[in-house]
Amino acid sequence: MTTDPRVLDWLLDSDPALRWQVERDLAGAPPEVWQATRARVATEGFGARLLAEQDADGQWAGGAFFPADFFGSAEAEEPGQPWVATTWVLKDLREWGVDASALDGTADKLAANSRWEYEDLPYWGGEVDVCINSYTLASGAWLGADVSRLVAWFPEHRLADGGWNCEAEEGDSVRSSFHSTLNAARGILAYERITGDTCMRDARHGGEEYLLSRRLMFRASTGELVGDFATRFVYPNRHRYSVLAALDHFRDVSLLEGTRPDPRLAEAVEVVRSARQPDGTWLQTTPLPGRTWFDVDAAEGEPSRWLTLIGTRVLDWWDAAT
Repeated sequence: MTTDPRVLDWLLDSDPALRWQVERDLAGAPPEVWQATRARVATEGFGARLLAEQDADGQWAGGAFFPADFFGSAEAEEPGQPWVATTWVLKDLREWGVDASALDGTADKLAANSRWEYEDLPYWGGEVDVCINSYTLASGAWLGADVSRLVAWFPEHRLADGGWNCEAEEGDSVRSSFHSTLNAARGILAYERITGDTCMRDARHGGEEYLLSRRLMFRASTGELVGDFATRFVYPNRHRYSVLAALDHFRDVSLLEGTRPDPRLAEAVEVVRSARQPDGTWLQTTPLPGRTWFDVDAAEGEPSRWLTLIGTRVLDWWDAAT
């Protein structure tokens, strides 16, 4: 699929955090071009704004997963949760392509100063939530922290059906979750790409097979759609599962491992294709509620640059291979 020049121009007229990916994935720019744009993320726009909010102790908003002032506040009674604390900021900065050198010393500061709200556990050791641990694994690898506990944790906490579920840690479920499994797989893949260590690849493949066996969106028990969330696309998706996010992961897997798309992705691909607007864009659905440092994408119902980037590169990958 060739991107409409008008859509491509619209995508390129964006923050460096998004622009470098458009240059690399859609525009076919040479590495020296998109790498130069990527280097600007730490000094311009979204990336620079988040870096400027870092506390002296290495954290953001004074907390690991929640801001320091969250519990007991009126905000804690509101829908959603704030997205301004350390874990969410590191996830954004890493996914936007900020070089780890821009956060020199952060890994050590967090090791010394940051504790999880859950049982006051040390930051780089993770806690019990699969999604939280997946972000910590990937961000720790990126910043050069010791994440050896988490490397051991993921294979040990897979469920019998192949995936993961945050509720399993409290004994509330023995079945895997689409959300938890995709986040685990993405965290492991990021760790693998950054470090070259493939010791968790079998565990990751098991989680991916869980998703593939359900064609990314159907219940194993009834064959029904797992939930409306699977076909509603939003950016930032934070922890939220969708077939678009899952397909973007399987594209990453394909590029890293040199494999062809699995045929079981076909129905999910058509869901993404059907959501594409006549002008070649994808629309933002309802953003996840909660406090943010600033907006990084369109309002509900408006064309989303981020979703259009992701949707276009997924379809390009699928169509080129099939």
